[in-house]
Amino acid sequence: MPSPGASSAPRLPMDHAYLELLADTLESMDIPARSQFLQRYFRTTTQLELRESQCLQLWEEMLTRRRELSTQLRRPISLATVLMDVLSTAGLICVPVVLEYGEFRKLQVNAVTDPLTGLYNRRLFAESFEKELNRARRYGLPLSILILDLRRFKDVNDKYGHPRGDDVLRAVAGTLQKTMRTSDSAFRIGGDEFALLLPQTDAPQALALSRRIGSVFAESLEPLDLAISVIIDHGLATFPQDGDQSDLLIRTADERLYRLKHGGHSRTAPDHAAQAGTIPTPTATSPSTPPAPIPIASGRPDKPASESSVASSDAAHPLIGQPASQGVSRTSYVVQRKAERVSMVGTNAYAVIGEQGDRRARVLDLGFGGVALELEEVEELPESLIAILHVPILPPVRVFLKTVWTRRTPGGAFRLGCHFIS
Repeated sequence: MPSPGASSAPRLPMDHAYLELLADTLESMDIPARSQFLQRYFRTTTQLELRESQCLQLWEEMLTRRRELSTQLRRPISLATVLMDVLSTAGLICVPVVLEYGEFRKLQVNAVTDPLTGLYNRRLFAESFEKELNRARRYGLPLSILILDLRRFKDVNDKYGHPRGDDVLRAVAGTLQKTMRTSDSAFRIGGDEFALLLPQTDAPQALALSRRIGSVFAESLEPLDLAISVIIDHGLATFPQDGDQSDLLIRTADERLYRLKHGGHSRTAPDHAAQAGTIPTPTATSPSTPPAPIPIASGRPDKPASESSVASSDAAHPLIGQPASQGVSRTSYVVQRKAERVSMVGTNAYAVIGEQGDRRARVLDLGFGGVALELEEVEELPESLIAILHVPILPPVRVFLKTVWTRRTPGGAFRLGCHFIS
């Protein structure tokens, strides 16, 4: 124990003590693991891209230099001090600037973040898009990009001023943050233009997300009490169907956005299916020319259907009203629905049925009006039921359903068409 009056060795600050612990930990690691760790460490602390062999050599020089300085000065020298000395001597940094790490992180965040909305900026968008596209090519996964902008945003600025326009932009950012998955990324790439990168997302899933964005955005605008109806328009492109290069995908999404903005003012909702390339974009018609009626099947159990989405859409269409009576053949004629249903076939979408959650069904397709399910057995299944839907992109949602039709498949399972009830 030290003698009375003897000065004790100064204790290192907490962050320096952390580096000392790091040094002790590295000693117990094998060479490959140590070199990989040091490469990431130098990249994070100095922004230098060094080879693993360089990192090992620099680390050994740091330890040697610290022992020399500690002996000469007769006091402990921190690894942070030695790091600057070794990097300067090696010519890796010419004019060292000492910056507190927390402030450095703030600078990094500010460099890639839009200050108004808190979303990532255009600079990071281009970089992230290339990385996600390379990953999609490597693993053969879909990648979708949504380009979004605001219809009538200029009218808001003209009528209410730019501060209220800023509130609208922040409402867009809040909407995107609420509706995205953790793997998705949102960017503000222009004045009222935004972009979403959706890894492992095909066109139908991306269109489902775009509809949810529109609904949530409308709710977000209610507190602003605007007399102007502001709508989010979108353009979609998906790898690999629409191209395998970033510039081509962006151009495709931009063109679809342009067609929607300048050719769809007479429509009350975007033509989602045309965006996905599943149906041709309809040509503009005169306002005096009504759209051609579309025959809707009655939904009788004995009527064959080639696709579950067709039958389910018929049963749940809001313009049809009550379902047809059992065994009565009927044909209704309605105008084209505003939003096409999205097929969930090929995904892991499912529904947990009943208060106890003891039955599980596949979700075949989904829309605003209803859902099509497939079960192994339907005995003792009530006409009205409770279900929790688990669908890609959307969070689990509890819904009340009313069965409109049932049909046995060639494999012996049962398909149900249900519409949502309040």
